[in-house]
Amino acid sequence: MKPVFPFSAIAAQDEMKTALMIAAVDPGIGGVLVFGDRGTGKSTAVRALAALLPPMRVVAGCRYHCSPDEAGAACDECRRRAAEAGKARLKVELVPVPVVDLPLGATEDRVVGALDLEKALSQGIKAFEPGLLARAHRGFLYIDEANLLEDHLVDLLLDVAASGENVVEREGLSIRHPARFVLVGTGNPEEGELRPQLLDRFGLSVEVKTPTDMPTRIDVVRRRDSFDRDPAAFVAGWEKEESRLRKRLVAARARLPSVVLPDAALETAARLCMALGTDGLRGELTLVRAARALASFEAAQEVGNDHLRRIATSALRHRLRRNPLDEAGSTVRVERAVTELFGP
Repeated sequence: MKPVFPFSAIAAQDEMKTALMIAAVDPGIGGVLVFGDRGTGKSTAVRALAALLPPMRVVAGCRYHCSPDEAGAACDECRRRAAEAGKARLKVELVPVPVVDLPLGATEDRVVGALDLEKALSQGIKAFEPGLLARAHRGFLYIDEANLLEDHLVDLLLDVAASGENVVEREGLSIRHPARFVLVGTGNPEEGELRPQLLDRFGLSVEVKTPTDMPTRIDVVRRRDSFDRDPAAFVAGWEKEESRLRKRLVAARARLPSVVLPDAALETAARLCMALGTDGLRGELTLVRAARALASFEAAQEVGNDHLRRIATSALRHRLRRNPLDEAGSTVRVERAVTELFGP
């Protein structure tokens, strides 16, 4: 297996790394959108995070990575096998967390799945060939240049993201399977904007920039050069830090349900969203969920103002209406509202 650049070895880009870790602690937040300059480690960070995560338990032989601990969210095949097994438990195996690339030019059949032509022609059997959405279940679906994604693929993603399952009704097939994944999109704002409907589906939005200070730039280049020259040795050198971060992430996932969300935190989140004029309530929901995940990651017992303050920009910057009377960007507007609410 080809070595992956360690997540803990990524220099700078703290907002991006924090957002990805939060999405890993609570995948229900809705994914991460990363906009910024080319060559700033966006795709490297996504693959590094997946490699950092512990292997996941799946039903052995399941094409959709169904969890043996979530019978209610299993595919039809796993439900049938569970019924036949009765009290006997299905076999379980450990597999790496998947990171699936969604190419911009992918066909609809490639994304959602289609008739398995090989079996249809050779055996006369109508069988379903799973697509990218099936492979990404319980993992990451990665879209590079998400702002250039074709409209018909955007519509597909919106449907699946809303329901958590993929429904295929075509060519005599009627298939329904779970498809829950952390959606991670990257792009360059100079090449166009995302459709508002898709933009709203991302839980967090972060901006990455090329480092402007000399020590950081040198550190980034040095680490990347060391990795390219001897990947195995570089990965081994960061294994202790990766192990520590992995244990912290696993503990945060286990701790998450017990983290308290006080009424005061809910009121603060609502005040901030009202001040910014965000549409709907998705802003508040995402803000408090992300703050709770951050609190859990930092081993806090309850969500405080500091957690809300630190995650507010990532959770809200992509949910603001354009204000023709305010030339400041969305990031500046959120930061200004945060300062007015929490103080400098």
